[in-house]
Amino acid sequence: MKYFTILISVLFAGTLSAQSFYIDAGIKAQTGATSLLNQAVSDHPLWTYDISTGFSFGGKVGFNFEDHGITVDVLFGQAESSFENDGGVGPNLITEWSSTDLYLLYRLSRYRGYLEIGPKASFIRNVDNRNADGTTSDFASFYEDQVYSGVLGFGTYLIGTDGRFSGIFGLRFEYGITDMLTQADGEPIGLPVLQDGLYDNGYTQTVPFFAGIVFEMNWGIGYYGKASCGARGKFIFL
Repeated sequence: MKYFTILISVLFAGTLSAQSFYIDAGIKAQTGATSLLNQAVSDHPLWTYDISTGFSFGGKVGFNFEDHGITVDVLFGQAESSFENDGGVGPNLITEWSSTDLYLLYRLSRYRGYLEIGPKASFIRNVDNRNADGTTSDFASFYEDQVYSGVLGFGTYLIGTDGRFSGIFGLRFEYGITDMLTQADGEPIGLPVLQDGLYDNGYTQTVPFFAGIVFEMNWGIGYYGKASCGARGKFIFL
């Protein structure tokens, strides 16, 4: 939190004395396609990806200056990746995981639309593998506790744009940039699909992926500005 406060101060330094910025907070939810992407699985002749979905919900705080802003999202997510064994050697496999996700995003809002980009840190709470027969096994020890992703999103304001109240609808894409699998533990048993010899041609990372829709509702907390020309700036709660 200390470093985040410093970041916000740097971003708005030199502008608050002349103009105003506002802070808002909101609730949000997102849902869409999820998966664990691994090039070795994609190249393997016995395995293919099935459609799988996930969802997240939580809240956000935004620090905004005119069209520009920094948003902090905290979401609680549930996701899965479904793998189909086309060779008939073994049952289909679904990997399910839950996480607490922290986003730090830059947002540009113009013409009733927005664009956002930035990093996400996922704190993995549990990972389970479920076979076609319904058998579930805990595989959390084979996966990292923390994973980082890059995030890109865009959308439109459905309600309001003045900082007092707004509702937005958009698309969000997330792609992992660090390995979710613990290589030393997962490589010997061929995770994420438990396939012998999966990495005979070399180890490849397992990264989370999300592509879906997001809905957000925001309420203004307050703004900083000058009541009149030459007056001393202050923060005003809405």
